[in-house]
Amino acid sequence: MMESSLEGPLAKLESQHSAPVSYWLRLGEHRLALNPLIGRRIHLHYRQQVVCQGCGRISKKSFGQGYCYPCFRSLPQCDSCMMKPETCHFDAGTCRDESWAQQVCMHDHIVYLANSSSLKVGITRISQVPVRWIDQGASQALPIYRVANRRLSGLVEVIFKQHVSDRTSWQAMLKGDPAPLDLQAEARRLIALCAEPLAELEREQGIQRLVRLDDAESFGFEYPVSHHPSKVKAFNLDKEAQVSGILEGVKGQYLLFDNGVLNVRKFSGYQVGLSVE
Repeated sequence: MMESSLEGPLAKLESQHSAPVSYWLRLGEHRLALNPLIGRRIHLHYRQQVVCQGCGRISKKSFGQGYCYPCFRSLPQCDSCMMKPETCHFDAGTCRDESWAQQVCMHDHIVYLANSSSLKVGITRISQVPVRWIDQGASQALPIYRVANRRLSGLVEVIFKQHVSDRTSWQAMLKGDPAPLDLQAEARRLIALCAEPLAELEREQGIQRLVRLDDAESFGFEYPVSHHPSKVKAFNLDKEAQVSGILEGVKGQYLLFDNGVLNVRKFSGYQVGLSVE
């Protein structure tokens, strides 16, 4: 029996750290709990409209995960330094919006290790712990440094990237949980490998702006998945306006159906109709 349908622009999945993680799908003003829908058939229909997350303009194409082209070119959250924080140009006076940067970038950040598809290093605002790790589908995470701002977190991450990846293999992550790691041991190993450049950065920035978190506790995550796919087929709403399948789980920002997966965050702003059987 088909339930009444909902419609609105997709937004990134909302989550809460629980066992398993609790998820909600947001369609405009609608908020739909996903965990109770596992095992149900869900129908999604893309309406061929994208609602810009910046200005609300209607367009046919999405830039930077849900923005119109003018917003993509002008908003600070779409600047290239958001992907490469070590290239922050705030001090050069060329920031797209200094007040936004003061609210978002000029606060404490965490440098962390995570185990999603394998060991990786990453950064996040302290206010995004543990949401950032859930969004990545991590099974484990460990904060290793607390630093004074986003640019500094990027500089620390660059040092660690000489020895460990900063990327997640999303296909491997969706196929199942990785083998557990001793993240504390991995942190000690990597910090020893990076001792010289980290010490130099501390001398440049000041030791109080770069704090090693030796006593931090690791986080563990369990996801609401009844079945992991053996092969991963990704739905693309630009090519397949209608997606229908039995929901078998939610992990990271992905809906796992019996016939494919959908990266919800990738299609932020897409006007979608949804119904559940």
